[in-house]
Amino acid sequence: MSPPELLMRLLSAPGPSGHESAPAKVWRDHCSSFAHEVGGDLVGSSFAKVPGTAGGLTVAVVGHIDEIGLHVSHIDDDGYLRFGQVGGWDAGVLIGQRVRLRTRQGDVPGVIGRRPIHLLKDDDRKKVPELKELHIDIGAKNAEEAAGLVRIGDVAVIDAEPMEFRHERIVSRSLDNRVGCYVAAEAARLVAEAGGAPGDVLAMAVTQEETTFAGARTSAFMHRPDVAVVVDLTFATDQPGIELGPITRHPMDSGPVIARGTTLHPLVFERLYEAAEAEGIPFTLESLGKGTGTDADAIHFSRAGVATGLVSVPCRYMHSPVEMVSVADCDAAARLIAAFARRLEPGTSFER
Repeated sequence: MSPPELLMRLLSAPGPSGHESAPAKVWRDHCSSFAHEVGGDLVGSSFAKVPGTAGGLTVAVVGHIDEIGLHVSHIDDDGYLRFGQVGGWDAGVLIGQRVRLRTRQGDVPGVIGRRPIHLLKDDDRKKVPELKELHIDIGAKNAEEAAGLVRIGDVAVIDAEPMEFRHERIVSRSLDNRVGCYVAAEAARLVAEAGGAPGDVLAMAVTQEETTFAGARTSAFMHRPDVAVVVDLTFATDQPGIELGPITRHPMDSGPVIARGTTLHPLVFERLYEAAEAEGIPFTLESLGKGTGTDADAIHFSRAGVATGLVSVPCRYMHSPVEMVSVADCDAAARLIAAFARRLEPGTSFER
């Protein structure tokens, strides 16, 4: 089976936090094929509306469109670029990566370098490098040439196109969280295809989750959903080195992960759980004692509060250029959320 076209196009569009225009356009163009209304806002977030049929609750399905990246902080005399991170990186992952710098003149290729292993002291070989020990080489001979190509503040992403693996698995940078945006759009499309839900369904692709939660905050404030289901990735537990106990077991191909936690509404959880059972959708659970580290943490206290749930897709190698997910898990998450929305009859109350 071919991977979803929307997801593959989203993965190929660079968009670090604060610079999400390219993937946002891909998402809006796709959603215009089924949604009644598609639009955006000043923060760069997007929405697609499928109107309700019976005056029921408005359900927002929220994924974040941004990805982690890098930003140019200094150009040295020899034309090398020093950089900082946009979002959270393991510096050890960055060594030797090819990057695409987004500049006003178009993309500029570069590579991330450090001293060769032959020139490292024994102690340094055993340490994870700090970002200050790395640089981006764009082939410039000096600072003047480099400054003619890039400016301070230009952002970069790892230059890694998505790959199809066995068993309908996809490997790519930015699966965190283009997967969430794909699932949000697909859930809304499934609702539209089925003739609608009792209330409006708003798919959202929000910005800046990796840095500020700004897109989630402003979108929840503007659209005033009654219920929100945030879609993000969680750690697949079937890769080496994962310790079960602190983390619940949810391997790849086990379906979506429904979360419970202090920022998550218990009745939304129960409705998601019931929908999964009723539809025969495989799923696992995770328990989060404090915040979720996702847009749910920002949405649940918007205005006077939003009943919020969290559905995640298991992912290996999070925050790296080789993140891996199962397409089956993504599609199951979309079917679960579509079923949840369609089962919310008018008059449903989430007061507690």
